[in-house]
Amino acid sequence: MPRPRSGGRRALRLNTEILAAHTAESFAVAVARASALLRAGDVVALPTETVYGLAANACDEQAVARLFSAKCRPADNPLIVHVASVAIASRCVATWPRAAQRLARAFWPGPLTLVLPKARTIPDIVTGGGATVGVRCPRHPLIRSVILKCGFPLAAPSANRSTALSPSLAEHVRSSLGGRIPLIVDGGPAQVGIESTVVDLTVQPPRVLRAGMIHRDALMAVLGSSGGEIRGDQTEGGEPVTRAPRRSPGQLARHYAPRTPLAVLEWDDDADLRRQVRRLGWARRTVQILAHTNIPGRAGWGGVSLIPCHPDGCAQALYAELHRCDQQGGAGIVIEAVPKDPQWEGIADRLRRASAPRPAQRRISRDRSAGLQPS
Repeated sequence: MPRPRSGGRRALRLNTEILAAHTAESFAVAVARASALLRAGDVVALPTETVYGLAANACDEQAVARLFSAKCRPADNPLIVHVASVAIASRCVATWPRAAQRLARAFWPGPLTLVLPKARTIPDIVTGGGATVGVRCPRHPLIRSVILKCGFPLAAPSANRSTALSPSLAEHVRSSLGGRIPLIVDGGPAQVGIESTVVDLTVQPPRVLRAGMIHRDALMAVLGSSGGEIRGDQTEGGEPVTRAPRRSPGQLARHYAPRTPLAVLEWDDDADLRRQVRRLGWARRTVQILAHTNIPGRAGWGGVSLIPCHPDGCAQALYAELHRCDQQGGAGIVIEAVPKDPQWEGIADRLRRASAPRPAQRRISRDRSAGLQPS
């Protein structure tokens, strides 16, 4: 399979066009323009209900290689294939079991990805060399219209640099990929706000590889006793335990991360919060606080913002708030830990990965624990 380029040609800045799609006329223009670029083998940023995606023809190896290059994405991190119907999905996979049909009937179009054995029509570059592929039917009408007009499925990871904070607005895409891609279609704010739930149907019982807003209890209710007890992801420190090819994106230890350091904390009162921030070594007057229940006083902080205390509202607001805090900079961002409840699993997963140490920090930590000093 062609290896994604490191970005030699893409280092030349492109004139990134941004097209709004807020009226019937502009919607039709955006669909036509995006489809023309995709049919020509290029990449396009499109809105979905989860986050904005960077799309390419999933059956075109060279187009997918351009996608990897634009994102600076590791070649072993697989992509999700987006479809507009079960009929298209069935052409992307080798088998379409009863469990897939039940889950698709219940949750498609929507934020659920199903991992199944891949068909030969899907090149290995899409799956990181693995034998399975994740397929999803998004809810947003624009990307579904583009898929139908193109006549082929779209590989579409989040439209941002690899491991960085995912985009929930077109402006977030422009900030991350402007000058690297030819077109961004502005379809408004993402309505779900975090990436899809990914469930692996190639194992029994099925396994959730990436938590999202469709949680395990909802999946089990649809599958019934035939689905067994759906398991969570088998990770160790955020990375897959096995060295086999990844079956899902979103399994890197550090992912979905702002540039500004992020800490997820629980606090009893303002004094407790101040003590914890002091232990982090952050200058308090530059720290941004995002809280949903224990709201601290604003005095002495760089900013204090309220995020919804309901999981749906929190997910919808999360990335936009983190982008806003990131733009303001400062010593760090503190976000209040979310409840330990199945409905919050997807948000807890994103916060855990977003607050994980950078790889260099992890190496230094391991060296120090072994009695070594970083060079």
